[in-house]
Amino acid sequence: MFLAKRLIGGILDVVSNIDPAAFVPSDPPAPRRPLAYAEQSESDEERQFRKVFQQLAGDDMEVSPIELMNILNRIISKHGDLKTDWFSLESCRSMVAVMDVSFLSWIDSTGKLGFHEFKHLWNNIKKWQGVYKTYDTDGSGVIGADELPNAFSVAGFRLNDQLFQMIIRRYSEENGDLDFDNYIGCLVRLDAMCRAFNTLDKDNDGTIKVNIQEWLQLTMYS
Repeated sequence: MFLAKRLIGGILDVVSNIDPAAFVPSDPPAPRRPLAYAEQSESDEERQFRKVFQQLAGDDMEVSPIELMNILNRIISKHGDLKTDWFSLESCRSMVAVMDVSFLSWIDSTGKLGFHEFKHLWNNIKKWQGVYKTYDTDGSGVIGADELPNAFSVAGFRLNDQLFQMIIRRYSEENGDLDFDNYIGCLVRLDAMCRAFNTLDKDNDGTIKVNIQEWLQLTMYS
């Protein structure tokens, strides 16, 4: 019990020292809409992307974790300048979970990515890949520990030292370097959880109150 209280106290201390304004999560994916309506309102670029998505997603028009894993690893195999341990099924399950725009609702979560959710993830990965390459200054394929704070900040997340060290322990190699799949996986989670926080922060005061069901839903499903 003492260790549990100490751990929870430490987490609360870290969170209480975070300025919500330091985080700039991306805009949420567009809500799911009937296909006929969606196609009528799309730009030419979106129509082209939808055709690609149909080829990737198959008949059900949704991307499962294993399909996401295959897509990402197929793409990353063409980029020899990115060091990676490859996207695992577990990491893709986590990404799908936090990218599911309905994951705050027990009923509506599908466990797969629809068109707009996948497009949102795809655009973020492209943007963050550019940041990753910028801060891989020595061309090693990884971001060095000393460059990570700026790499996160440019991606939209200025982390205080305590939270940054927690993330390093969770996602980095023993020497502190971060490879591409872990960088993307971490940013996807940060982005989605910040959007979830903003959804729950009804009065925009930088604090939220959650019940046990909401807490378990946020932490277990993600």
